[in-house]
Amino acid sequence: MKHYLITGGAGFIGSNFIHYLIQNRPEIHVTNLDALTYAGNLENLDDLRGNSRYSFLQKNICNENSLVNLFNKNQFDGVIHFAAETHVDRSIENPMAFIQTNVVGTANLLRACLNFWQSKGDEQRKAFRFLHISTDEVFGSLKPDDDPFSESTPYAPNSPYAASKAASDHIVRSYFHTYDFPAIVTNCSNNYGPYQFPEKLIPLIILNAIEGKPLPVYGDGGQIRDWLYVTDHCAALLEVLEKGKSGQTYNIGGNNQPTNLHVVQNICAVLDELLPNSKFKPHAQLINFVKDRPGHDRRYAMDIGKISKEIGWLPQVTLEQGLRNTIQWYLINQKWVRSVLEKPGYHEWIQINYQKREEAPL
Repeated sequence: MKHYLITGGAGFIGSNFIHYLIQNRPEIHVTNLDALTYAGNLENLDDLRGNSRYSFLQKNICNENSLVNLFNKNQFDGVIHFAAETHVDRSIENPMAFIQTNVVGTANLLRACLNFWQSKGDEQRKAFRFLHISTDEVFGSLKPDDDPFSESTPYAPNSPYAASKAASDHIVRSYFHTYDFPAIVTNCSNNYGPYQFPEKLIPLIILNAIEGKPLPVYGDGGQIRDWLYVTDHCAALLEVLEKGKSGQTYNIGGNNQPTNLHVVQNICAVLDELLPNSKFKPHAQLINFVKDRPGHDRRYAMDIGKISKEIGWLPQVTLEQGLRNTIQWYLINQKWVRSVLEKPGYHEWIQINYQKREEAPL
């Protein structure tokens, strides 16, 4: 049985990936290492409690001694590195937290992994993989007619979050070229789906609309994102883990680029259908344009030709179906929603970041 270490596995994408891995690879044991910051939630993995193929450790990748002890006590066949601070708005308010986790934490993890890997025999070293999950935001912003980001697009991060992820990508790359360490980097577009922390656009809009609260849309809502359903992302990551080449980077995207306003309007239309008796119907009347955030990239789009050609992966879930799946999940899982909304500081953050912004001039 293979044993994988997954960092940040109590977060949105990490917990979805653990579910996907447990369901699709019965020969794999997973150790989930998570610091359980505001976005980490063990309730995401309630159904795996007692599962002999899953274990959890509350540790922080910024604690290097803790990582060294972990690798001394376990025989891992690979590491899938999700652990990161990920919200652009929070990085604007507190950039040093992002530098600490995304840069220093990743460097700590790499050093512990390298020492572990170098101590193994040839066959174990050959089979080991370090998969680093990153973002399309490292590439900056696209103009309306620009070609999508490719793996050779120069890095041009525009926020502290994006800069911290760019730095971590470079550190991972350096370990491959300096030490021949078997690392792979993936850069994904905007994810959405079950278990996403509701300060991000799609869950925030869903939950606000259900409660009849304003639906905050930055600026004119014309920002374009390449939306990727989280299960499609998990499938791509597993394919890269098993078939990807060390030292390579793979872009992962959803193959669609609607505007943020289109996404919000689509959510409202689905809620009108699923909640026909809602007193807030039509939900689109709740849309509220607010002042744009600093450094907000206008457009992202991903060229997924490389992962399609070399590994054979393509997204399977359309935006329309993915949004419907996501909305239905949040409607059904109100206990999970209430638990997350009651976390300390959540409402204060939403008030600062959205409710206190000036309305945008249209």
